[in-house]
Amino acid sequence: MKRFALVVICYALATSALAAPKPCEELKAEIEAKIQASGVTAYTLEIVANDEVHDQNMVVGSCENGTKKIIYQKNDR
Repeated sequence: MKRFALVVICYALATSALAAPKPCEELKAEIEAKIQASGVTAYTLEIVANDEVHDQNMVVGSCENGTKKIIYQKNDR
């Protein structure tokens, strides 16, 4: 029984490790949907290269194997 549980755990870990990285536009659309669902209307999401990130607190996602970040900025009215 322990061996079976170990096989299941290893399989789950291997499956997640082999998952393809998500394209930036797809991830940005998912994040945008979540933000809009929470009622936020004035914001900006932007895809930038890692070296263009000045404030890590603005990062809401990472895509394309970690080479790009999606940053969020709230636009106050």
